[in-house]
Amino acid sequence: MVVNLARTTASTELLKQVFQNIDAQSCPRLFNFHMHTVYSDGRLQPSALMEQAIAIGLKGLAITDHHGIMGYQAAIAWLEDWKWNNPGASTPYLWSGVEINANLLDIEVHILAYAFTPEHPSIKPYLQRRPTTGQEYQASNVIAAIHEAGGLAVLAHPARYKRSLFDLIPAASEKGIDGVETFYAYNNPNPWKPSVVESEQVQKLADEYFLFNTCGTDTHGLSLLQRL
Repeated sequence: MVVNLARTTASTELLKQVFQNIDAQSCPRLFNFHMHTVYSDGRLQPSALMEQAIAIGLKGLAITDHHGIMGYQAAIAWLEDWKWNNPGASTPYLWSGVEINANLLDIEVHILAYAFTPEHPSIKPYLQRRPTTGQEYQASNVIAAIHEAGGLAVLAHPARYKRSLFDLIPAASEKGIDGVETFYAYNNPNPWKPSVVESEQVQKLADEYFLFNTCGTDTHGLSLLQRL
């Protein structure tokens, strides 16, 4: 089996550079690393999502449907076609992405995977359009699988779980997580803006544990500038 790891490595290195510079102003008009299509629990068709991304002027994004990459694959195909028809136009960089349920400290959390090789056997169990069980459901194994597929693992919305972010982020770091979704809007404000208190708490822990900060709208509705 031939997997294009050279392409993935370049894509992952580029994403690391982007993550190093993410701040409270990065989302939702420069970058957006959390969004859903009709292929999981979102309302946007991949084509409409990409049209919006281009209209907004996004530099980069990732579609993170739950346990599947059909939305991402459709978006990549659409984007290639659009580039062909719009030579010379600036286009956003679209990384592979998926949102995976996992067990961390005996509660369910969501782990975002980015810039992985979709064909890699390690990531396959997590792309079956349903949550995994048993050992594959453990956060340490999810993170290891993402890394084996050449990707980066990020703890989604750390302040939204049954356990405190002050417990979860150190535990995730211990299991090898690369980053945390620092800039996130917990109460769905309009216009979208990161929750100040939570973002500060998460960012402080990210600094302490040498983790990347990321941002995303977690769009489930029809606008990439809103969550719902």
